[in-house]
Amino acid sequence: MTMFSVVVTALDAQGYLRECLESALNGAAADTEVEVVVVDNASTDASRAIIDEYAERDERVRAVRLPRRLPAGAARVAGAQQVGGDYVLFLEGHDSLMPDALVALARRAEEAGRPDVIVFDHVRSTWSDSAIGSGDGRLFIAPGSEVFTIETQQKTLNLTPTLANRVLRADFYAAHQELFGQDEYTEVLPAIGSLLAAERIAITDAVLVRRNAREVPLGEEGHFNLFPQYEALWKLLGSGPAMAEAARIVFSGMVRRYLKVLTLPGASDRHQAKFFHCASAHFLRYKPADYQRPANLNGVRHAMLERDSYSGYRALQLANRKRRSVRTLAAKARKKAAEVAKEGAYREQLRHPIEEDLAVFSAYWDRGVTCNPGAISAKLAELAPQIRQVWVVRRDDVPLVPAGLDYVVPGSHRYWSVLARAKYLVNNVNFPDSVIKRPGQIHVQTHHGTPLKRMGTDQIPYRATSRGVDYEALLERCARWDYSVSANRHSTETWSRAYPVPFASLDYGYPRNDLYYTATAEDVLGIRERLGIAPGKKALLYAPTHRDYEAAWTPRLDLERLAKTLGDDFVLLVRGHYFYDRGLSPLQELHRRELIIDVSGYDSVEELCLASDALITDYSSVMFDYANLDRPIVVFADDWVTYSVTRGVYFDLTEQAPGAVALSQADIERLFLDGGWRDAAAAAKRAEFRRRFCEFDDGNAAERVARHVFLGQEAVPPVIPLDQRVPAPTPEAAAAPYRPHR
Repeated sequence: MTMFSVVVTALDAQGYLRECLESALNGAAADTEVEVVVVDNASTDASRAIIDEYAERDERVRAVRLPRRLPAGAARVAGAQQVGGDYVLFLEGHDSLMPDALVALARRAEEAGRPDVIVFDHVRSTWSDSAIGSGDGRLFIAPGSEVFTIETQQKTLNLTPTLANRVLRADFYAAHQELFGQDEYTEVLPAIGSLLAAERIAITDAVLVRRNAREVPLGEEGHFNLFPQYEALWKLLGSGPAMAEAARIVFSGMVRRYLKVLTLPGASDRHQAKFFHCASAHFLRYKPADYQRPANLNGVRHAMLERDSYSGYRALQLANRKRRSVRTLAAKARKKAAEVAKEGAYREQLRHPIEEDLAVFSAYWDRGVTCNPGAISAKLAELAPQIRQVWVVRRDDVPLVPAGLDYVVPGSHRYWSVLARAKYLVNNVNFPDSVIKRPGQIHVQTHHGTPLKRMGTDQIPYRATSRGVDYEALLERCARWDYSVSANRHSTETWSRAYPVPFASLDYGYPRNDLYYTATAEDVLGIRERLGIAPGKKALLYAPTHRDYEAAWTPRLDLERLAKTLGDDFVLLVRGHYFYDRGLSPLQELHRRELIIDVSGYDSVEELCLASDALITDYSSVMFDYANLDRPIVVFADDWVTYSVTRGVYFDLTEQAPGAVALSQADIERLFLDGGWRDAAAAAKRAEFRRRFCEFDDGNAAERVARHVFLGQEAVPPVIPLDQRVPAPTPEAAAAPYRPHR
């Protein structure tokens, strides 16, 4: 029996941490055991809450909570102090183990007689490619299945120097604490040093870890930790002809790493010069006797280091940068020529100061005053009337703009003016590519639904939705976000992974859902009257979603048959998705014959939800919002397999539904005729769904966003616990002659 201690250091890893922990906990088998020590390195996101959740429910998980952020090495050591297994594996919260990785490692450990170190292959993952090879594959060939020391297989020092591609026997780790320092660059020393110090090394060419590539800024001085790391390595390496190849490999890697640091952006010239001179000193001190300079441009850089000529190096880099810039600018100029001509007014407006009291709002690609931006706008007018609001609204939707609310039409001169000058820009989608974020502007992304379907870069493997999408342009748009509004931790974690750009998550709830807690009985009855719902009828809102594999919308339910089957006790409110042209709606004839009420043109989805007694939907995000009302939800999932495979989803809705699930028209009819749509089993599913997805929605979301973003208040109203919230009354309760005062 082999026990693995997996030490996970987490720093703002909320989008990846669950996958990391699940991969470790599910990787053990009958002949292996695992313990997971998770170190929260003072994360500012939901990482600590995720760690606490796992530690509470699984005794194999141990949480280490650091009171302040420590260097990566120190955080790793803090976790390693808690281990009790036979082998130690170090991961970051963004990494994950491949299926059966621990089983493969246990088998290799037994085959090799429990060596000091076992090295394995890995892949890197970026937003655009989930499996980039490590480049180490050829290095696994020569050693084969033999157990060796570095003296006999010196080329293995070329393996990627990371702790995530090896396990260390626990007593070997304990005996070589000097390799595991407390700074940010400790992977260089323990990764290479563990191979130099080990008496027995084994390898396997199996790919056992996926590493998510990310940039972690160290600050200017952090890079200087490299120098003592390499000094320690050279002491460990020693000298002499027996290790000549190893010396060449370590020297080459050292110089390559130093040159890479010198290309990193953001460093001052003073820092660059200081680092260059230290690197030059190491170059001269550790240069092997048989050193040969590379015969390319990199060789010129080597020569500059060897001569300690920072001025020469800087001139070389500037010349290269100018050459690349000329090519890049020429390409951009050709691409943007038309845009610059068209948006000349915008460019002119960018020269003016930002207006601190101006906020621009838009929703659904300028479709009108609605959704989360609409709710924030209304609350902002109440809390901060001194902030001037301007909405971007398409010309066709101008008649729907509330009286007294200022607006601009896309493309107009004033449109470009307010986009250039506004302090705040709020949207539930992205503003166009042509919008430039100025220093000092604040962009708020509210989103427009909790994600069931894959979003952002998570869509890339699914050709039905990713074909033709320019993801680099998408991420450039997302990089403008300062804040992302979230209704639940599922969304928070998903957005941080699907849109891998820096932004702060506002875990405040969806402002549009405030209405589900603030609406009164009079509001509910008034909406029903406007919609023409007769008193006493059960109104069923049918709101299906868009399907990327369908060019036009045809209801998947036979609505005429359903209306006739359910009879006069029910009325169907049917809302087609806004992606489809309302003029081509197949609902108009059914509406004319009074078999349904076509509400596709009704602007407020929230009011439709308030008016209904139950929701029928398939995969629309409206189900997450509707759950706040604690009313019955029926999921019609007749094409779930097709949808989930082609569109990609985050969880199995048929297993984690907010109520009863129907797979056919007959199922739907039976559920409503025999009462299954609102029985105890459906209510239990809904309760669990609400706990997970209505986490931050309590009626105060818009106020929290307005106070934090626009008024700069850190102290905002706390989220009310779910069991203390009171949703708007149901239509039946609203119509009761004697109802308690809310």
